[in-house]
Amino acid sequence: MAAPRPSSPSPAPALPTLGGKKSSYRERVADALRAALVAGELRPGEVYSAPTLAARFGVSATPVREAMLDLVKEGLVDTVPNKGFRVTEVSEKQLDEYTHVRSLIEIPTTVALARTADRVSLEALRPAAREIVTAAAAGDLIAYVEADTRFHLGLLALAGNAHLVEVVGDLRKRSRLYGLTALVEAGRLLASAQEHLELLDALLEGDEGAVRTVMTRHIGHVRGLWAAHGRDQDRARD
Repeated sequence: MAAPRPSSPSPAPALPTLGGKKSSYRERVADALRAALVAGELRPGEVYSAPTLAARFGVSATPVREAMLDLVKEGLVDTVPNKGFRVTEVSEKQLDEYTHVRSLIEIPTTVALARTADRVSLEALRPAAREIVTAAAAGDLIAYVEADTRFHLGLLALAGNAHLVEVVGDLRKRSRLYGLTALVEAGRLLASAQEHLELLDALLEGDEGAVRTVMTRHIGHVRGLWAAHGRDQDRARD
């Protein structure tokens, strides 16, 4: 994945409003930092100081430092004494493990929703699914990831198990959806985005077989991109 160079960083994402949900400024800064991590705008292995990130986001250093400490607890960054925070790198083995656990949880849970979820709740997810497609068409990774997270966690929430949603949310943060930039460059992000609408339609039809097929393909698709991204990086180093 061709990550942005530190000398010419991409514009920092605006601090999210979280759909009107009340939250602290620290939480909003943490969400914006997570979005930048997921989109590859903060590069694995690089060290970033709180003042530098504060200037980039147009905020003071204190909420940035506090938010980064939250990300340390989540395993997304490590503290570097007297320097700042280093973005943790994720190995191929870790990505495989995250994908395996997500498959074990998300596929059967989503298939069951074809029987249990009501049409009104499912249709309420369609705007997020459309936002994912719109963001993919524009190559906007920040908007893509935010809408993708809302869709998938909102879908899982229909199962009525808050702990399950929390676990999957944590796995998604840790994996950071590696390979999205490569998808954009290859012109394949839109096809991946449209799978969300395909999944939603299958759920509304109550077609468990189709739901399983789409979810299996979708999760496997993302992991395949991670693998391709890793091979591209190895070739670039050779």
